[in-house]
Amino acid sequence: MTNKITIPELAEGERYVVATVDPEGNLTHVILLPGEKKATWKSALKWAASIGGDLPTRLEQSLLYTHAKDAFEPDHYWSNSQHASDSGYAWCQDFGDGNQNDYGTYDKLRARAVRRLIIQ
Repeated sequence: MTNKITIPELAEGERYVVATVDPEGNLTHVILLPGEKKATWKSALKWAASIGGDLPTRLEQSLLYTHAKDAFEPDHYWSNSQHASDSGYAWCQDFGDGNQNDYGTYDKLRARAVRRLIIQ
């Protein structure tokens, strides 16, 4: 028996990316929201929340690079993940070469937001 995942209805400008498992173990739809911003990490987090989303996790960024690279400039984009051993740094995805790097949270990088929907 094969289970089918139904893609949710999307708002204008949204792009369905993938279904994944979130840190709590929920199967989750990941939807890329329209627009982007260049900002420090904390400002990028606030901006993403203000449009009903969040910055992608590092796993989601890797999946975005694989499945939606064409929706990004070949540049660094913030994730929602702060560096575990140094709170002055956060992780980002380079959509030019696919690498993930850490940058100072005070640096201004690009940001794209995603929204997540738990699959029931």
